[in-house]
Amino acid sequence: MLHDGHPLVITYKWARRIAIAIVGFSVLAVGIAMLVLPGPAFVVIPVGLGILSLEFAWARHWLHKVKESGAAVVGSIKRRSGSG
Repeated sequence: MLHDGHPLVITYKWARRIAIAIVGFSVLAVGIAMLVLPGPAFVVIPVGLGILSLEFAWARHWLHKVKESGAAVVGSIKRRSGSG
C-alpha cells in the first residue's frame, strides 16, 4: 500500500479534485444557462452543487441553502393546495 505522502497518492488526490471541479462547474454553468434557456435549471443547478460538494465546503453550504429553500417552496405549495 502507498502511504499518504507518496507522489502517486498526491497526484491522484489532485487529479480527482480537478476532475470533480471541471464536471461540477460544467453542470452548474449549464444549469445557470438554463435559467434563461429552456430546460430544468432548478434540477440541474442542485446536481452541479452536489457534484462540487464532494470536494468543496462552499458548495456544501450552498447546496444546504438550496435544499432548505426547496423544502420551503414545497411546504408553501402543499399548504396552498390544502394537502399535507
